[in-house]
Amino acid sequence: MSKIATRFAPSPTGTLHIGGVRTALFNWLYSKNKNGTFHLRIEDTDKERSKEEYKKQIIKSLKWIGIEHDGDEYIQSTKINDHVKVANELLTNGNAYKCYCSNEEIEEQKKRAKQKKLPYIYNRKWRDADEKDIPKDIKPVIRFKSKIEGNSVLEDLVQGDVEIENNTIEDFIILRNDGTPTYNLSATVDDHQMGMTHIIRGDDHKINTFKQIQIYLAMDWKVPNFAHIPLIHTIEGKKLSKRDNASTLDDYSKIGIIPDALRNYLLRLGWSYQDKEIFNLNESIKYFNLEGIGKSPSKLDMSRILSMNEHYIKTIDEENLFKNLVEYCGIYKEKIKPEKEEKIKNSLHFLKNKAKTLEDIFNNSKYIILEEINFNQDDLKLIDDNAKKIIREFKTEISSLENLNRELLEPIVNNLIKKYETNFKGVGQPLRVILTGSKFGPGLYDILISLGKKEVDKRLGNEIVR
Repeated sequence: MSKIATRFAPSPTGTLHIGGVRTALFNWLYSKNKNGTFHLRIEDTDKERSKEEYKKQIIKSLKWIGIEHDGDEYIQSTKINDHVKVANELLTNGNAYKCYCSNEEIEEQKKRAKQKKLPYIYNRKWRDADEKDIPKDIKPVIRFKSKIEGNSVLEDLVQGDVEIENNTIEDFIILRNDGTPTYNLSATVDDHQMGMTHIIRGDDHKINTFKQIQIYLAMDWKVPNFAHIPLIHTIEGKKLSKRDNASTLDDYSKIGIIPDALRNYLLRLGWSYQDKEIFNLNESIKYFNLEGIGKSPSKLDMSRILSMNEHYIKTIDEENLFKNLVEYCGIYKEKIKPEKEEKIKNSLHFLKNKAKTLEDIFNNSKYIILEEINFNQDDLKLIDDNAKKIIREFKTEISSLENLNRELLEPIVNNLIKKYETNFKGVGQPLRVILTGSKFGPGLYDILISLGKKEVDKRLGNEIVR
């Protein structure tokens, strides 16, 4: 038996779609589970829309979520000569033919099909035409001579047996009149040359699979195994597109979703193993199989993604969480300076409380990370004359302390509550605002201890309270 080989074949015409990420993940996991190889093919034959920046983004995004391909990237555009060669072989052995229909003829055929409310299928006009009838002013396309009689059955590893009437598959174009190959030809030749044993992709490719199998058979090549996974839908039940919010990997990275959490969510999106919900990387590889993939579309649920992310924030070790936070802040927010790192590390145990994303942790820790306090103007109104007195007195009370801890701070706060005939909020809110810029955030004692005596003293001396 050949060594298992899978691939992911994106087009670099935009940012990586979340559905594509799941497809890549399933291919990668399947190959790793079987001790096989996983390959990345960049289908860049659309020269107008393909961009190097998108190619780099795709590779970077896959790496971010933990998917790394074996060997070098396979660049489709470098193999066009091989595709054209196969097209000519199919022409020579009688499995393809030249079609001289003009654009006007094709459009007329499509128009008539539409009027009859039928799907358009090319009428095979030139399939068995006599060469003497060939027009001199039209450059032909090359069409594959599809089967007309009988049925074809696809033994799908996810969907089961899928049967189709052969006459519903048109004689599809494999070479355009400008000499460039089409998707079905290029993908088939590439998969053959790359030695792919399993093609795992979205079930919107099923009709392409029937076409590609015919090319395999016509060339006397070994047909790979095919598995078509249901598409991802929105929560409303519509097919997810790049126009939808949160449809690309960057959308999740920007709001601070942890790669491991998103990978876990995508793994469980349409796949199950017993009643297990949380999978680390090794478990994902160990348990993944095609039998666990459902046959119905899955709905992308942002609330469940956030819930999964919150679970990871709470449960992963803080060293790993800190690494993720540093990377996130460096890309999307404010870079954490080396001198602030220890304070953040020591404070993660409360900064992560109630946080669903890395962005939440950043917002909770801004009072440490940022050099200047950005005061919320509405919250600043809380610092009235009475609040200023409380802040000044609190500053005086802690001046004799060498270090700040809860045991020493609580009596001071309680005395201020009693003296000013207020409650914890009446003391805590003004102190929180002057220390962080906002009345919201971590607990007062956590803020004080995390900042340290020197920084607290500096912030309490802000000219606002003078």
